[in-house]
Parts: sequence; structure tokens; C-alpha cells
Amino acid sequence: MEVFVQQVINGITIGSLYGLIAIGYTMVFGIIGMVNFAHGDVFMVSAFFALIFLLVLTSWFGIASMTLALILVMVVSMVLTGLLVRAIEREDYAPRRRSYRLAPLISAIGMSIVLSNFIQVAQGPRNKPIPPVTRDVYTLWQGANGYPVNISLKQIIIWVVTALLLAAFWYVVQKTALGRAQRACEQDRKMASLLGVNVDRTISLTFVIGAALAAVAGTLFLMYYGVVVFSDGFTPGVKAFTAAVLGGIGSLPGAVLGGLLIGLIETLWGQYVSADYQNVAAFSILVIVLIFMPQGLLGRPEVEKV
Repeated sequence: MEVFVQQVINGITIGSLYGLIAIGYTMVFGIIGMVNFAHGDVFMVSAFFALIFLLVLTSWFGIASMTLALILVMVVSMVLTGLLVRAIEREDYAPRRRSYRLAPLISAIGMSIVLSNFIQVAQGPRNKPIPPVTRDVYTLWQGANGYPVNISLKQIIIWVVTALLLAAFWYVVQKTALGRAQRACEQDRKMASLLGVNVDRTISLTFVIGAALAAVAGTLFLMYYGVVVFSDGFTPGVKAFTAAVLGGIGSLPGAVLGGLLIGLIETLWGQYVSADYQNVAAFSILVIVLIFMPQGLLGRPEVEKV
């Protein structure tokens, strides 16, 4: 029982990171129907932004408080990543938005390769570690067999940040003018434009918001694992896309729910079946869901406009 609970805690932590990345996929797809396959590498680049700025704060400026450093790093990473994605969207995606449907997809795959190879050349192919942000671990209970159930402060931070961001962006989408514009563009971009919605601005802001969430995930990923490498964008990116589809692409709660499920499937399968095939298990669940529930767990069936 203790092992199961521990793996559930670990799975929720990993799933929260997937959920934050998946929100970027689901927001962009919900508005323009585009799968931004460069989003995983944007997440990886944001982790490198966090790494570099953290080393600058601790080495050059001598900031001793890791809490303050982490907050500053997260803010700077969100800003830099948002600016990067704004430039990518303006120069690469926007000109192809009205082209044939495969053009933005191919462009996103190309941008993914560019970002990954740029970081490999600029930062090198080796793992980039950081000093531990915190070592605090709390024992929830001690099992009868001597196996403790622990939760670390890093895991608590990831849970809390994910919950707060999900609540904040649900509020933005449901209660603000930007959210109304996003929902209008999701339903019918041409009609939204006729009604006075700045469609291009709304799409750009959606990309930036998704990038900011990926930057938060990148900072938390760096804090949790303590290391990042240029290839860290592909696997989390694909799993986050799987989470978005599993939860119901276009649904913010569905993205986080899908991320949590993928994280739990990974950790439990790795513990009880085989760690070598935990990725296969996660994607197999996705295939089963797509066969029997193509809209995902919380998604709505797509209605063909005629």
C-alpha cells in the first residue's frame, strides 16, 4: 500500500508538469486547429532560460535565497519565452495561417528541429545540472514494513503552482474580454472578426499565454530534476500532446486531467509492470480512448460547419 501511495504522489507531480505543457497545445488547437509540435521544444528552451538566469542570480549577484531566486527565474523565463514564441508566431506561423492545412504543421515541426539543434549547438549536448533548490522532504507515514511515504517540498510547489495557474487561466478564459475573444475565435474566426474581435491579436496572445505556461513547467522541471539537456523537449512534448488529446483537446481542465492520468499511468506501470515499457502503456491508453471516445474525456464532439 505504501509503495502504491508513493507512486501516486510521484505520478501526480509528473502529470502536473505534463498538464501545464498540454494547456498550450489545447489552447492553440482550440482556436486555430493547429497542433504546435514546437511547443515541447519551447518548454525545453524555457528550462534553459531558467538555468542560465538562475546561475546568473546565484553566481554573479550572490542571491542566497533560493525561494526568491526561483520566483525571479520563473518570471524572467515566462517573459523571455513569451517574447520568443511571439516572434515565432509572427514570422513563421502567421504567414501560413491561411495556407493549406499541412503548412502550419510542417512549419511547426521544422521550428521544433531548429530550436532543438540551436540549443544543442549553443549549450552543448551534455546534461546541465544545477544545485538543489531545496532538500526538504516530509514523511506522511511510516509503513508497517518500514517503507516511508514521503512528499518533498518540490512536489508540493509543483502541485500548488499547477492548481493556481489552472484556476487563473480558467478565470481568464471564462470571465475576461480576452477569454470571450478566444471563445469567439474558437467558434468562428470570420464571424468574430466581423463583430470587432481582433483575431490576429487574440491568436498571438494565446500563443504567448501557452508559452508562459510552458515556461513555468520548464522552471519547475528544472527545479524537480535538477538537470536539463537539449533533447528534453521531445518526450515531454509528445506526452503533453497525448495528455491534451486524452483529456479532450480544447478543454483546459481536460488538459490537466489528461496530464495527471499520463503521469499516473507512467509511474504505476513502471512500478508494477516494467519501467522499460511505461511509455508504451501511456500511448496505448491514448489509442484506446481515441477508438472509443474520440473527443477525449472532457472534450466536446466536433461539429462540422456547413
